[in-house]
Amino acid sequence: MEEAMALGDAALAVTADSAFSDVVKERSGEDIKSCYYCQKCTAGCPTAFVMDYKPAQLLRMIQLGQKEKVLNSKTIWMCIGCEACGTRCPNQIRLAPVVDVLREMALEEEYAPETAIYSLHRSFLESIRRWGRMHEVTMLAEFKTRELLAEYPVFFKGLLGDAKLGANLFLNGKLSFIPDRIKRMEEIKALYEEAASVSSEETEVSG
Repeated sequence: MEEAMALGDAALAVTADSAFSDVVKERSGEDIKSCYYCQKCTAGCPTAFVMDYKPAQLLRMIQLGQKEKVLNSKTIWMCIGCEACGTRCPNQIRLAPVVDVLREMALEEEYAPETAIYSLHRSFLESIRRWGRMHEVTMLAEFKTRELLAEYPVFFKGLLGDAKLGANLFLNGKLSFIPDRIKRMEEIKALYEEAASVSSEETEVSG
């Protein structure tokens, strides 16, 4: 098994970007190289089942400098930042800030994420920016609109099923059409402005 893993690592290393892991480590502040592939992060990840590379595999690929595969992956857009990986990791490696950095790098270097995944990601962030919390109805409406503008046929895929599910949730009091904006929205605005500023500075430095 160890021999097979070594052969697999050697094959991956052929197209490795030797500086990639160092850049991710510096920008995220996480000691990626201390991962020894125990896979506890994968075992505790609630979205691992929809990822093309599991969390532990993602860290291993970063270690091996597999920049193109990492930045092209669905995994970096499926992470929900729940921090389950960081709480389970024996070396306290938090994937959430690592994934945030990978998303920034993917956008900076124009790696195109899958339309549906990126549309949902952007719609979620916009909902938080607008209301301070997620408002399901407006978020899903924006998500479907983004899909329509990006890729026409996708808009209709599953639309009737979504509408039926939404109606059932509304009738059972699980959805509200009226958004509930939190107090102290100025703090949310400041966080978004700070994130935009940091991202802009990092882009200038890397450029």
